Amino acid sequence: MGILTAMLVLSALIIFHEWGHYLAARYFGVKVEEFGLGIPILITKPIAKKKWGDTVYTFYPVLLGGFVRMKGQDDFDLSKKSDEPDSYMSKKPWQKIIILLAGPFANILLAFLLYIAIAVIGAEKMGPTIGGVGENSPAQIAGVLAKDKIIAINGEKITTWDDLSDIIKNSHGALNITLHRDGKIINLTMTPKVDEAKTIFGETIQKKLIGIAPSGEFITLEFNSIGEVLKYAGNETIWATTIIVQSLQKLIEGVIPMDQMGGVVSIVDITSQASAIGITTLFALAALISVNLGVLNLLPIPALDGGHIMFNIYEMITKRAPSEKVFYNMTVAGWILLLSLMAFTTYNDIARLIGS
Repeated sequence: MGILTAMLVLSALIIFHEWGHYLAARYFGVKVEEFGLGIPILITKPIAKKKWGDTVYTFYPVLLGGFVRMKGQDDFDLSKKSDEPDSYMSKKPWQKIIILLAGPFANILLAFLLYIAIAVIGAEKMGPTIGGVGENSPAQIAGVLAKDKIIAINGEKITTWDDLSDIIKNSHGALNITLHRDGKIINLTMTPKVDEAKTIFGETIQKKLIGIAPSGEFITLEFNSIGEVLKYAGNETIWATTIIVQSLQKLIEGVIPMDQMGGVVSIVDITSQASAIGITTLFALAALISVNLGVLNLLPIPALDGGHIMFNIYEMITKRAPSEKVFYNMTVAGWILLLSLMAFTTYNDIARLIGS
């Protein structure tokens, strides 16, 4: 059941991406000839199709994929190019760029909507309850104990562990910390010290610390207005986008080893596990994967949206489109790169499953 749920979630993310392309194309008067769910490989003919308006909606049994086929657009059969008013190729470069950006934007929007749903259902964050205190740390010297709950720093209310981490990181000088301990309110003063810490990518950095660790207790956030819900969803979407972009950067820099890359098998496995934990966990993971799908599609690889955007930017600057030969060869090279990455990540996934 978990695997089926994972496949449905991933298919929904892809459909939302293609839906973005579809709406933008129709807005600019481009005829969408086919909206497909699944990938037309192995089985090249759809097992189900339905025509609504000018678009044929198709279903291919090889899931975890989807596409929108617009009139006059075919990366491999350039003879299908058309300059008719309702074709993709007849549009101005900036219009085509918007059509291409609409897919990734739809994924970011979907993540935002999922975070709204999480807020409504019951968003959880790690609470500011202390689980451990470091030896000879500023917190221990000041008298902080395990199970203390931090409720304010310098008069600023603390709700989650992230709140206190941000304040400590950006602090200057001593901190006045208000604790809740055994029904009593206690005020302590301490000065953070700069020490080594690890980032989520395993890098060693210098960071302001007071020497405390979280207890692992989670709390349900309370939202008093729609504005607070939207702010939460916006912050979480920005966080997810930042994490994905930073992950790509660290991968390129070699901070994240190549053998840590995962593919569809890992995504299905993790999504399946998330679905067993609960709906909010599944939504949170789906939001992160949706952002990942949007960001990765913006990479300047010819087979992706980012590659096509690159071609259109070139046309805007030079006032001429790339030659058909260059376009075709770069597209083929892009697909070879993508398929190679898919094969490599699948190998990593299988190796991890065998190892575990």
